[in-house]
Parts: sequence; structure tokens; C-alpha cells
Amino acid sequence: MPARASQAQGPKKNAVTPPLFNMNRIRPISSIVASLVLCATGFAQELPAAKPESVGLSSERIGRIATLVQQNIDDKRIAGAVTMVIRHGQVAWLDARGMADREAGKPMQQDSIFRICSMSKPITSTAVMMLYEEGKFLLEDPISKYLPEFKNPKVFVKPAAGQPYSIPATREITIQDLLRHTSGITYNWNKDLGQQYADANVASGLLQYDGTIGDSVKRLAGVPLLFNPGDRWEYSLSVDVLGRLVEVVSGMPLNDFFRTRIFERLGMKDTYFYLPADKVPRLAAAYTYYEGKGLSRFPDSPIVEGTMAYSADYPYNGPRKLFSGGAGLSSTTRDYARFCQMLLNGGSLDKVRVLSRKSVELMTHDQLGPISEKMGFGLGFGVDGVKAPLSELGSPGEFGWGGFYYTSFVIDPREDMIVISMAQLHPTGGLGLDKEIQVLAYQALSD
Repeated sequence: MPARASQAQGPKKNAVTPPLFNMNRIRPISSIVASLVLCATGFAQELPAAKPESVGLSSERIGRIATLVQQNIDDKRIAGAVTMVIRHGQVAWLDARGMADREAGKPMQQDSIFRICSMSKPITSTAVMMLYEEGKFLLEDPISKYLPEFKNPKVFVKPAAGQPYSIPATREITIQDLLRHTSGITYNWNKDLGQQYADANVASGLLQYDGTIGDSVKRLAGVPLLFNPGDRWEYSLSVDVLGRLVEVVSGMPLNDFFRTRIFERLGMKDTYFYLPADKVPRLAAAYTYYEGKGLSRFPDSPIVEGTMAYSADYPYNGPRKLFSGGAGLSSTTRDYARFCQMLLNGGSLDKVRVLSRKSVELMTHDQLGPISEKMGFGLGFGVDGVKAPLSELGSPGEFGWGGFYYTSFVIDPREDMIVISMAQLHPTGGLGLDKEIQVLAYQALSD
């Protein structure tokens, strides 16, 4: 894990400085913060900017985020990043630094676009809850009621000796199981079922796929479950199944539902499954980090790790048929901040109500109960500090998640605060920068 933030060194003298700051050399943190606040006004649009002190944050202390990120850039652990802190509905910190494309010499910008991967999951979960609020289904309903291919599921059994086999599951998968990842479905990298997923041509959402989410989900339904529904938590393709549920129940392709029911209403202008040609240049380049090799640009061909394969060009190259509810979206910090603020507000933003307050309460309440002794997980989010003590600075009940290419967010109702960080890195080599950024946001609280 990198050195603690309090020990981070300042930016190196020859560090690349983005045009955002319009300066030829690094200025004091207080001056950087002033520039950030001024720039945030135009960028965040309806999310107003504020001086950190006006929302209970220290300018000096929140500036440590810039120092830490710059240290990781100088140390060649990341190419660049955008970080954002919102408190009381106002942008108190916004920082774009480093390079969006190191090889092309393209600086990171406030409107750089990132592959957000599993940060797509909360958006899909929101779409499901919108339909739930319309009376389309109950969360306790079996998914087979709407996707009949999931009727009579079977469970994988791997004996100590002999060939694996499958047996009937003890019960059917419910919509709640899918939302909280207790369905028995897993991901393509699973050592027991990954090869069966590959053989069945089940999409991961991180690679070009010549088929629709409906095609992939039908194939997934033919593969045994890893365990009986409700027995335990397993991060999974459950949210891709939910994406298909949204399509079937709403009668709309998932991309159209997202666009008309969520993105346009929230003013999320840069969030897509597949980027328009004129926005592709804003997509930050992806990088890998391997011990002994360091930071390298993602290869042109997919990376294959056992039964799992992933690419970096899927947002703009390929058939463009798969709308992966679990991993497919690309977005900006500004767009995702608006989605987060809607949730923090209890389901509405700028007089546009997406969800009821009670639905947001349900989504952000631990749904695992005795299924997991320590982990808290709601309907689409991890929920921290509700079952076990917090391991880092934060608040009990904060919720959030992260993405495959090193993006993350946390929403804290108690502090009325949102922290978002976006880079583009996988594998990460064990980098803990995302968590350290969250720590630095909390240590800046001054009220």
C-alpha cells in the first residue's frame, strides 16, 4: 500500500501540469483550490461550486488530495485522475491532473470520459427500482416470472472425487437476490464455473460481444448456479440479468431506458454504453501496472486471464449490441456526481424525482443480514460500518462502489458528502489510492 497521505510528498518540480490551472509552475495549495472552485462553476453546471470553508471543509487539508494524486503520477503508478468532493450539494473540490493519454501528450481534463464498468450497477439497480415503484413486480418475485429461462435452476456440485454434476436448487432466484448478489450466479473468472461461462458464450461486459444482453442472459440461465440462491454473497453477473429484466418489463432496450428515464432527466450528457464518434477523443487511455514492468499503456488486443478476457476499446469498437447493465457504461465525474447527488437527496435532483425517498432507504439498507456476518450490501451498493467497525475514516451507513478500471464513489448521508475518483488502470498492482482519496476527503472536514 502506498505511503499514508499525511506522508505524501509534494508534486515534483517537473510534473506535468494540466491547462486547467493555466500556470507554468505548481502554485500553493490555497491558490490551486481557488482555481478549482472557479473552474467548477462552469463544469458542474447545476451543481454549484463553493469555497471549501463555506461547506465545512478546510482548503489546506483538502488540497492534500492533489499532492497525493500528483505523487502517484510522478511515481508512475497512474497516468492521471479526476477527483471530486461535493458537500451540501456544492462542489468544494474538483481536480483534473496528469495525463488522459500519456503517449499522446494529452492532459487529463475535467470532462475526460472514463470506463466506469461496475459503477454501471447502481444505475441499473436504480432502473429496476423505478419499475418496482410503478408496480411492475415485487422484489420477492422469482426472476423466472419475467425471464422464464431461469425456471427450475440447478446448482453446481464438485465432489471430492469424480466428475462435477448439478442438482436442483432449493429455491428459485428472486429479484432481490439479483440486486444483492445472492443469486448463485458468478462471474466469468470463477475457477469452478468460468469455463462453462466461456463455453456457453456468456458476456462479461468488458469485452466486445456479438450479441445482445438478452442473448447472453439466456445462455447464462443454462449454466448451473454456484450455490443455492440466498445462501451467500458472490459478486456476479446478476446485474446483467437485471438489465434484461428492465428491457422485458419496460418494453425498451436498456440503453433507451437509461437515456430517456435517467440520463436526460438528470442532465447526464456524457454517459453512454457506446460513445458517439465525436466523444471518443475524450475517453482516457487505459493502463496496466505489473510488478517489474511498471505502468504501461493497455495493449491493442484483449488481456486474457484464464477464462476471463477484457479489452479497453469496447466503448467504441465492435458490434455495439450488448448493453451490459453490470459493466458497460462510460461516464464523467460530472455526470456521475449528478447521479450520486440524486441518491443523496433521497431520489430527486433539480426538482426531478427519479426514485421515492423510501426506495433509496431500502436500497442503501443492508440486505444481507445473517447471510454475511461482516459485509453490508444493499440493493446495488456496498454499505459500510453497519455490521463491523469502519476500517478507515468515514461514517456508518455510507454507501458506494467501484469499477474494474479504477473508478470509485462513496455517498455519505451523515456528512452530506460525495467523493468520486476516476482513473483508468487494471491490473492495479495493489494500489490503494482510491481509498486514500476518501480518507483525505474526510480528514478535511472542519465543522
